[in-house]
Amino acid sequence: MNAEFDVIVIGGGPAGSASAAILAEYGHRVLVLEREEFPRYHIGESLLPFAFKPLERLGMIPRMRASPFVKKYSGTFVQPDGQSSQPFYFFNRYDRETVAQTWQVVRSEFDLMLLDNAREKGAQVRERTSVSRLLIEDGRVRGVEAVDRRSGAVSQLHASMVLDCTGKEALAAKALGWRLNDPYLNKIAVWTYYRGSKRGTGIDEGTTTVAYVSGKGWFWHIPQHGDMVSVGVVAEGKYLMRDGLRDPEQIFQREVGQNRWIQDQLSTGESTGKYHVTSEYSRHSQFCAAPGLVLVGDALVFLDPVFSSGVMMALKSGQMAGEAVHEALSTGDFSTELFDDYGRVIREGVENMRRLIYAFYNPAFSFGKIVREHPEAGDMITDCLSGDVNRDFTRLWKWIGETVPLPEALPYGVPFPESKLPPGAAVPHLSIPKAS
Repeated sequence: MNAEFDVIVIGGGPAGSASAAILAEYGHRVLVLEREEFPRYHIGESLLPFAFKPLERLGMIPRMRASPFVKKYSGTFVQPDGQSSQPFYFFNRYDRETVAQTWQVVRSEFDLMLLDNAREKGAQVRERTSVSRLLIEDGRVRGVEAVDRRSGAVSQLHASMVLDCTGKEALAAKALGWRLNDPYLNKIAVWTYYRGSKRGTGIDEGTTTVAYVSGKGWFWHIPQHGDMVSVGVVAEGKYLMRDGLRDPEQIFQREVGQNRWIQDQLSTGESTGKYHVTSEYSRHSQFCAAPGLVLVGDALVFLDPVFSSGVMMALKSGQMAGEAVHEALSTGDFSTELFDDYGRVIREGVENMRRLIYAFYNPAFSFGKIVREHPEAGDMITDCLSGDVNRDFTRLWKWIGETVPLPEALPYGVPFPESKLPPGAAVPHLSIPKAS
């Protein structure tokens, strides 16, 4: 069967834009199908320092430096009584001109920059186009069925490879029955945006703050340009919706009183009036690739957002998937074994971050205590929090494991073990969200 495209990328977010840009730059015929129209709203504004490397590979650093995005040099943690830790300054560990400084972005603007970059490198982009199913023939994904959300027209599009970059929607993992839930990381987030609230000055203006809610969860506080701050609370649903409370604004305002620092920061500001709520359940796909298919970014694994790892991992996996698919297209070798290293590296990085998240949620754990007892742990924690997640953290996990239990690795993210998808993997039509 002749393919109209070399690669179809489902989803134009950071993972999809990154992989599409790389593949188009190599000269491949790339089609990006995005169900929304950019710019579009998205949560997840704080970049980790090690996002610098995939952004550099994509040629995005000059644009980032010229953007209005607030520069981020550190992260800090605040106790419920308002007592703040010393900031984790990235330049104490890394080169000031590269990964020691990153950005707090507005995702609608940032994601559009990434998608435009893919366009400029030659990728064809169709917005307001939903994918209703994968086309599977002879045990292999051969393309997708797409629906134009403006006209309702349905088309079947074929490609040598399909990349699922659908984020938390995880089209392929859900449709193929590959999705696994994390047994513990199952939180709810409620958030809004404030204008004119307090923030740091100088190099502390862009600090990401994680403010604890005693024994229950945490607030994020992320300064943005335009005098805006993204602020939200994450905790278990039973806690946030206790006493029958369901209104997001009432939940948020009640929890503000649980942390003195957050209360003080917001005291001079005003909410924009819109409150959002979503589940932050951590989910993983059992497989990272199958014949004709690769899962990328949150479509492969979505991890609790406490340490802002999502965009960095999306960009990193997008870069790696793009390079691996380029090799497949160049050599004509489409065996799933080609994605062994891709799956291993992403899985290793996610598991390292996941262990630190498990420790964070345990009331018996303290960053300060671990560093006081094991001074070398400070640099290791900074590395993990900065996104240098593929280091050897064996000693760190040993030290932390002496204080709190750490999770076993989840069985996910390996290539599909067979050369063909079974007949039972035929994917039914999926529901198509109506255009807003």
